Amino acid sequence: MAKQTIQDTDVNGKSVLMRVDFNVPLDDQQNITDDRRIVMALDSIKSVVDRGGKLILVSHLGRPEGDGSAEDQKYSLKPTAVRLGELLGKPVAFATDTVGADAATKVAALKNGDVLILENLRFNKGEKKGNPEFAAKLAAFADIYCNDAFGTCHRLDASMVAVPEAMAGKPRVVGSLVSKEIQYLTDTISTPGRPFVAILGGAKVSDKINVINNLLSICDQVLIGGAMAYTFSLAKGGAVGKSLVEPDKVELAKELMAKGGNKLVLPVDTHCGDDFNSKCNKKVVPAGQIPDGFEGLDIGPETAKMYADLVRNAKTVVWNGPMGVFEMPPFDEGTKAVAQAIADSDAVSIIGGGDSAAAIQQLGFADQVSHVSTGGGASLSMLEGQKFAAVELLDDK
Repeated sequence: MAKQTIQDTDVNGKSVLMRVDFNVPLDDQQNITDDRRIVMALDSIKSVVDRGGKLILVSHLGRPEGDGSAEDQKYSLKPTAVRLGELLGKPVAFATDTVGADAATKVAALKNGDVLILENLRFNKGEKKGNPEFAAKLAAFADIYCNDAFGTCHRLDASMVAVPEAMAGKPRVVGSLVSKEIQYLTDTISTPGRPFVAILGGAKVSDKINVINNLLSICDQVLIGGAMAYTFSLAKGGAVGKSLVEPDKVELAKELMAKGGNKLVLPVDTHCGDDFNSKCNKKVVPAGQIPDGFEGLDIGPETAKMYADLVRNAKTVVWNGPMGVFEMPPFDEGTKAVAQAIADSDAVSIIGGGDSAAAIQQLGFADQVSHVSTGGGASLSMLEGQKFAAVELLDDK
């Protein structure tokens, strides 16, 4: 599924429209509280700037109404232009609109090596609606389209699909972030080293049904943790106390267990508490024997050891979703044990976005794994085996 990359493309003297993911958190004073998404885009950005391209960056930020109200202004991308300028050590221009007069003027003024950020795509209702007129105006700004926003690759927004469609005949390529995601989440998983082990956590079976189904067909083992394990316990006739469960998904859990057989590995013990806080009364009990008044908050130590052993023997590991309430000690122990085992292993290790990525960063293991995905929803969709229109229409290698 290899795609042409921005690094493969001659950009000298050309205008490059790059869709990035600058959906960064801002505080009440419009200060960026975490700039990782900007930092992670630097490879692709510098590739254009250093080779004499004229770079136009577009992104969404937050969920504005798109009605031009004062309330929408708290989602302005202006702070990202300031921060990117600091990171690049050069001025980054900012347009106060996306396809209006200011954007057109500033695009026309770009010189080789210049960078311009257009205002939040979602200030235009045409972005979410995939509006072809809005897309055509954006497309007219550039000679080359580059998608480096993996977190939105599963969406059909104008900047992801209608814009590259409108640029048919011009180079349409991926940036280094999307290229790496495709390499790991598609290519590695399609020809994995074995044993291939997947670890799936999180609260709901319903969120991960398609992922579990797809991975059961390609993995050697799928290990289940997080609150969704209690729905499987319920399906086996176990006691779950006041744990978070989905009673309406019990039949589905039974079907998955029947399909998975020995491949589907469930916890053997549970760390539970009588309240949702660190100071609650705690017990470790066999899986399916959670007493009334208690709730499961983590896999137990036997399960943690079993999962860690399976991970250490693996050649390919995919992890999506924590094993318990990892933000709240001591119910972070299961997640820590799994993360440590992945970090220690020689396997090709792929960490899904969202909470798993946060956990691996928080625990300090991010540089000891092969790949941490930049998109939670997108990485899940790719693990389900979905095709992305935003990627499919780009130029093949």
